[in-house]
Amino acid sequence: MLRAIGERWLWVFVASLLMAGCPSNPDNAATTGGSGDEEEVESLIEPFDPPTLEELDAQVTWEPQPVEDAMDRLYEYLAQQPPLVSVETALSMKNDSEEANEQIVSALSQPPKSDSDVDWDATVNRHAYMDMKSSNPILGSSVTEFDVSGLTTPSLFAFDWDFSTFGNAEMIESWETSEDRMYDKVVLRDDVTWSDGTPITAHDVAFTFQAIMNPKVPAIAVRSGTDQLRWVEAYDDQTVVFFHKEALATNVWNMFYPIIPAHIYSESIKEDPSLSESEHHLKYEKTPISGGPYVITERVRNSVIVLERREDWYMHDGEQVRKKPYIKQIRFRILEDPNTALLALKKGEIDELELRPEAWTTQTNDDDFYRLNTKASGTEWAFAYIGWNTETVFFSDPRVRKAMSYTLDHDEMIGNICYGLYEPGQGIYHPTAWMAPDPMPQPFHQDLDKAEALLDEAGWTDSDGDGIRDKEIGGRKVNFGFTILIASSSETGLKICQLLKESLDRIGIICNIKPTEFTVLQENARTHKFQAMMAGWGTGSDPDTGENLWTTKAIEQNGRNYVSYSNPKVDELFEQGKREFDRDKRAEIYGQIHSQLWEDQPYTWLYYRSSFFGFNKRLRGYMFSPRGPFGYAPGFGSVWVAAE
Repeated sequence: MLRAIGERWLWVFVASLLMAGCPSNPDNAATTGGSGDEEEVESLIEPFDPPTLEELDAQVTWEPQPVEDAMDRLYEYLAQQPPLVSVETALSMKNDSEEANEQIVSALSQPPKSDSDVDWDATVNRHAYMDMKSSNPILGSSVTEFDVSGLTTPSLFAFDWDFSTFGNAEMIESWETSEDRMYDKVVLRDDVTWSDGTPITAHDVAFTFQAIMNPKVPAIAVRSGTDQLRWVEAYDDQTVVFFHKEALATNVWNMFYPIIPAHIYSESIKEDPSLSESEHHLKYEKTPISGGPYVITERVRNSVIVLERREDWYMHDGEQVRKKPYIKQIRFRILEDPNTALLALKKGEIDELELRPEAWTTQTNDDDFYRLNTKASGTEWAFAYIGWNTETVFFSDPRVRKAMSYTLDHDEMIGNICYGLYEPGQGIYHPTAWMAPDPMPQPFHQDLDKAEALLDEAGWTDSDGDGIRDKEIGGRKVNFGFTILIASSSETGLKICQLLKESLDRIGIICNIKPTEFTVLQENARTHKFQAMMAGWGTGSDPDTGENLWTTKAIEQNGRNYVSYSNPKVDELFEQGKREFDRDKRAEIYGQIHSQLWEDQPYTWLYYRSSFFGFNKRLRGYMFSPRGPFGYAPGFGSVWVAAE
């Protein structure tokens, strides 16, 4: 059962890092995808005349790839991980040590022993820090959007907690890759439908590729990776072939894009490529068609998003053809204030919440919390950072950026603001990640003498004795004073920015802190309208996804290189990494990228943030991964509610 597999193509811009710290025209769909603007589409997709399927089969040697049910895969793994204590014992424990945490997770991650253990009519109230901007999955860019689309959007492929890929057996019959790795052929099942009853076909897959690659469609996040495909061709209702530009180790990840219904969008996209302004698109924004196990039935802005289980997802022509989702209704409660969210968890108004360091350490240890809830944690490959816009006069010099990292009191940040729960930041990859360099660079510690020496070397001195560093730029004196943006709802982030400001005051630099509503912060980041900003990233499914953050190409293509960092060596290493198939050799390449970025300090890496969650005691089936408890297949689909 595939759930919540989003973000495969990039590292997600995460607010919680800081807060928690079909009848369509088959021929048209297969060729133009109904994009509505061939001239524009050709600017992103080179003209291509695909061979017939018969011609392709005659010239290609196909190699079968695994097609599995994500839930079966997880349960096979858990069968080899017997619980360390009983469920009853786990629910009676307080999570006050690593040993206790391991015991709690081992017991509560297990599947139900029988159907009678499950409350099949249950409603689960999930927490969201922010509302969706769009319910259309190819327009998504926030955590909430990916969480929702993972439950409502079909995908042909999946990956597990260990980032191993496989074909999604809920959607496809078979998956084959050519021996030369230039083609992938997928045969879809004929018993999957959109929530309006229209079959999901290969033509939807081909159309979605064309829509994503239409430059007038604002599918910025999803386009990253998808743009590495040469073509996607639907040969009939069930058979689709992905044509790759070249044989790359990352080709499988480029096929992970979400699918939208061609019969809804193939004509309307011509008049409104924004997919969000016309009356037609506004209608489907409010009541979207679902291709996954759940469908959105209610949406109140900045309040709640309600999803209902689809009977026609697991039933077809009177027979059960897929596993029945455990939960009948999922409600995303949008609570931006973390204190309000914690109170709602304690009252039983929400059933899961990612906890801030303060909440984990000081607010969830008493009987008031454990009356209804328990808590659990796991290592996650996510980091928080301060990004320095390298296009500004202040941060174009790596010596200045390094001085910023020496200025921050990292020990105070980790020990007091983060309550000692987080690990000091050491770059883009977590020390336990397979691509991390060995040895890892040493974390920064505050050293104001080094910071001042670097600033002096870069020409930022106090030339007039007014206590503020300055520099002559373009014939005029510029005082070193900048503004840092931080999400207004991030208590942890605000404290860290204040800590930095106080240290900068001591070395003659003015730092203005500007709390900003998160969606505005996102937009300022996307348009590079900032001098410094604090935010965070979760891990991508493959290190190549970092290309969207760190390469010159990402700047040129309006990717997520918000700080406008450019280094030809890093550009070249990313090119090498995607072309190397040997995992150990790939690790060496990405380790070099890690080390070079650490040397250049386009970010000040603050900390690695592991997962810390509170769960209502009635929930079962959650297991942690480097992407948290739900960021892999089957994701939230493995969560079930115990019958009373």
